[in-house]
Amino acid sequence: MRCLLLLLTVTLLPVTANAAEDDGFTPLFDGKTFEGWKGNLDAFRIEDGAIAGGSLKERVPRNEFLTTAKEYGDFELRMKFKLLGGGVNAGVQIRSRRVPDHHEMIGYQADLGNGYWGCLYDESRRRKVLAGPDPKDRNTHVKKDDWNQYVIRCTGKRIQLWINGHQTVDYTEPDEKIEQTGLIGLQIHGGPPTEAWYKDITIKELASE
Repeated sequence: MRCLLLLLTVTLLPVTANAAEDDGFTPLFDGKTFEGWKGNLDAFRIEDGAIAGGSLKERVPRNEFLTTAKEYGDFELRMKFKLLGGGVNAGVQIRSRRVPDHHEMIGYQADLGNGYWGCLYDESRRRKVLAGPDPKDRNTHVKKDDWNQYVIRCTGKRIQLWINGHQTVDYTEPDEKIEQTGLIGLQIHGGPPTEAWYKDITIKELASE
């Protein structure tokens, strides 16, 4: 029996270690450097293997975004996030672009923050929530001041969001003029002393449906 258990252990370990790679996901953040990312590095830092935006010691003067250098169209994005501070707001930009000569971005945002958890917001464009849970359910599945899982899936004109395994959005864009490719960005919203943390950021590019 001892020999059988040892054999099973040796056989299973490599499968577990390579599970993410086997699923086709690749890291967007190496946990150590900003390689592959662009933005105001006075507003973001790397700490404990995560990207942190903002400060708990002073006001965040304006919205800031750290973006990928590469553009993406159809993909599944996975990451963990944690928000700290009173009135904190943040989000993950997808299929977005930087506003020329400005600090803002324009495009879809997988929203984060009290009252907006798991919503799909249209940043600097239609400036409204496009889809999301019922307002009374938006804080239900989030662990406050702790790490949470975000899954963002974009295929064709369809965008789906999950927080901690609970689907919050299944939206299909009706406007044919809205671009469906662009940058991915991590936001810290301007306002009171707050921080937005992101880590374990991986992506898998998909074939368009």
